[in-house]
Amino acid sequence: MKPRLLLLFGVVCCASSAAAQALSGGVGLGAPNDFKVRLDTSKGAIVIAVHREWAPNGADRFYELVTSGYYDAARFFRIRRGTWAQFGIAADPKIAQAWRTKTIPDDPWKGVSNKRGTVAFAFKDPNGRTTQVFINLKDNSDTHDKEPFVVFGEVIQGMEVADELYADYGEASGGGIRAGRQAPVFEGGNAYLKRNFPLLDYINKAVVIR
Repeated sequence: MKPRLLLLFGVVCCASSAAAQALSGGVGLGAPNDFKVRLDTSKGAIVIAVHREWAPNGADRFYELVTSGYYDAARFFRIRRGTWAQFGIAADPKIAQAWRTKTIPDDPWKGVSNKRGTVAFAFKDPNGRTTQVFINLKDNSDTHDKEPFVVFGEVIQGMEVADELYADYGEASGGGIRAGRQAPVFEGGNAYLKRNFPLLDYINKAVVIR
């Protein structure tokens, strides 16, 4: 096979592999001890520093989701102004549904509080974390540490971007996992959100950076 054809074949295989990984729920990649993720959003860049020692299961899952492309084009579908900004339902409903039941074990809380700028997984039941993540827009330690919502990272760049994400839909565009109003988002994906909540901000691409 000619070199150019070999290169093309390799690119196609890599793309197919990435799509299959996203659809099937990833391959359980172990994350580095410390890494950074850049969310290139419709409002600007947000950089999250992830620390595996804070929450190894959470860090591994976030790394898996980012590297599989799960968050690309995903909407910030639930924002309580000045309190938190939540994302984590995939743009493609087939991918969102494939991951919906892929839970991870709880991480023990290690004393890292839900202060402004910290990042944690949302959940409803014990050992029930899957893909949905929120950024604390204020110090939520009084309420969130009791659960506990276990922090796995912190925003080190772009909090002003997080503060400016469109928030006027509030809970109407998806609500939380516990509210039981997310079925339309899982079933319709971005098509549903674009049609009914067109002003939502979104992640263009999420990437691991040095």
